[in-house]
Amino acid sequence: MNADMSFITLITNASLVVQLVMLILLIASILSWTIMFGKWRITERYRNEANEFEDKFWSGKDLSTLYKDVTSHEENSGMAAIFESGFKEFMRQRNQPGIEPDVMLEATQRAMKVTRAREIDGLESQLPFLATVASSSPYIGLFGTVWGIMNSFRALGNVNNATLAMVAPGIAEALIATAMGLFAAIPAVIAYNRYINQVDLMSSRYDNFMDEFYSVLHRQAYANHGKQ
Repeated sequence: MNADMSFITLITNASLVVQLVMLILLIASILSWTIMFGKWRITERYRNEANEFEDKFWSGKDLSTLYKDVTSHEENSGMAAIFESGFKEFMRQRNQPGIEPDVMLEATQRAMKVTRAREIDGLESQLPFLATVASSSPYIGLFGTVWGIMNSFRALGNVNNATLAMVAPGIAEALIATAMGLFAAIPAVIAYNRYINQVDLMSSRYDNFMDEFYSVLHRQAYANHGKQ
């Protein structure tokens, strides 16, 4: 009689340890795909918002008017948030009597750096989980495979005439754990590398914007200082 070698049967007939390994890998895979789709939406939104804000910033609009437009939104993120924090600090410092331009600009730059760090942290959130899944899933799956094959050969020790048909189901169910480990790890490592690259690109854009914005504020600070 031929043994039932369907995936469902192999999984349900697997030992408890192998089933737990499969369950862990299944949960890890589901969480990874959820994070991947979520990160895709976030990175697209940040990229589109950065493009839109840069168009407004370089349109020649007065910075005070642009600041009012930005602060009219309930919550800003990305480049708009960096601009908001920087210009807000710049105006606060400029309203203080007798303040030197260098002190004013240093405080402004510090405020922008704090906001930039917060935005980058938001983009990088949950990426360590993808890295963990990518690095550990193959080993978790391999553990389930080794355990399943070990049990199969232990069972053969109790029979006199061992055949391939007797050991094949046990080896097959054990190999499913390895396959699930790879299924969880491969998309996770691809997504991790992609989104880390996206974060690096966005970080470079933020740095370039901060340098350009700092130059604009530098000219304004010394122009106003010269009038005093």
